[in-house]
Amino acid sequence: MNDVLTLVDSRLRWAFGEPEARASVTFLGTERIEVLRFLDAEAGTVRYATLGMSAAPMTDPAQALADPEVGPRAELLLTVRAGVADTDKVLRPLAVLAASPQVEGVVVAPGASLDTGEPLWPGAPFTSVLVAEPGGLVEDLALDAPRDPVRFLPLLPMTPTEAAWKRVHGADALHERWLRHETDLRDPLRGPVPLGE
Repeated sequence: MNDVLTLVDSRLRWAFGEPEARASVTFLGTERIEVLRFLDAEAGTVRYATLGMSAAPMTDPAQALADPEVGPRAELLLTVRAGVADTDKVLRPLAVLAASPQVEGVVVAPGASLDTGEPLWPGAPFTSVLVAEPGGLVEDLALDAPRDPVRFLPLLPMTPTEAAWKRVHGADALHERWLRHETDLRDPLRGPVPLGE
């Protein structure tokens, strides 16, 4: 584990306590991605956090030469209600999303949509997520210059109709729609928010 991941691991444990479980996934030609599982019994939620995505900065594939030190770094967070669905099967889809900067040259940033191409877990009505603004759950982790800080990006599951609507109207409009209808974004079995009116 490189020095950045050691610091990220410590920050996650500081924010959420000791992980209940950890799983690692390795894809051909990429570094290992771990997914940590944190149970918050008081809130009745389970949190999944990636560890490994921030080992290297994300770079725009259009750049001729990638800087090994400079560029945005991030890890992904997903929070859902515990005990409602078999959400532990989200480990592999989450690892796939976390590996996408290495595999596909994707720069993951707030407002982006990430598609897994399959349900996030068995029976899930979601096949994609909206990347939300960081800072609410875990503060950015500052690194020594010239490295950018590591940002912890929450993921909000989207139904296919919500994802299609977001492509047309934008992330802010979808957020506003969720707020207006008091959508429980942590419900792993929720239906799509009304989009017609």
